[in-house]
Amino acid sequence: MAPLATPPYRSGLLVVQSLRRKQCAACRRGPLSLLVLEDGAPRCLDCADLGHLVFLPRGDTALTRRSREESGLSAVVVRFNRRKGRYERQGVLVEEAGLARAEERCLADAEARRRRRARDARRRAAEDARFAEAFAAEILRLYPGCPADRARAIAGHASARGSGRVGRSAAGRALSEGAVISAVVASVRHVDTPYDQLLMSGVARHEARRRIAAGVETALRGWRGAGAEDVG
Repeated sequence: MAPLATPPYRSGLLVVQSLRRKQCAACRRGPLSLLVLEDGAPRCLDCADLGHLVFLPRGDTALTRRSREESGLSAVVVRFNRRKGRYERQGVLVEEAGLARAEERCLADAEARRRRRARDARRRAAEDARFAEAFAAEILRLYPGCPADRARAIAGHASARGSGRVGRSAAGRALSEGAVISAVVASVRHVDTPYDQLLMSGVARHEARRRIAAGVETALRGWRGAGAEDVG
């Protein structure tokens, strides 16, 4: 194993994951999976007075930081990467009690984050419900003949969070008349005409729209009354 002439970490204790079968220079135990170099000679963790520490692999930054904060004694564990020609951090050795306290702190944070996510989800759900209600009200203003449950269904579909539909666009969020009309037209097209069946049978989209345009306009006229013209 190449000597640690220049340790990769300049502060604190350093423990090496051995790549070769090394024996402790003091007690002769081996092979050692973890060792400490003292004056170039390998020492086992017990002989280096680190045997009571437990290994925490890298990966959880918060847990590692808190474990070191909670431990009166800790050490960084490194391993030599032959391909890259350098030592790389593998984790830390910390006191078992310190690790337990750190885990409790992280669990408390996780619970706090869970509660915050739950609160945020309830807030978003309330916002979405209010927006869908406003969208449905705008549908009924433009199409007073539209059944109320259908207006709510159109609004809920068009404004579903993360759907990318017209209700989630900037125009939709502003309840612009064009966005509301687009949502209603799309609903009529898919629900009240054979448009989907035409697409499934291989009819091109523009041709399918042309074929059902009259049916869309008839349905909208029944809902609209004396309003502006809609295009199917």
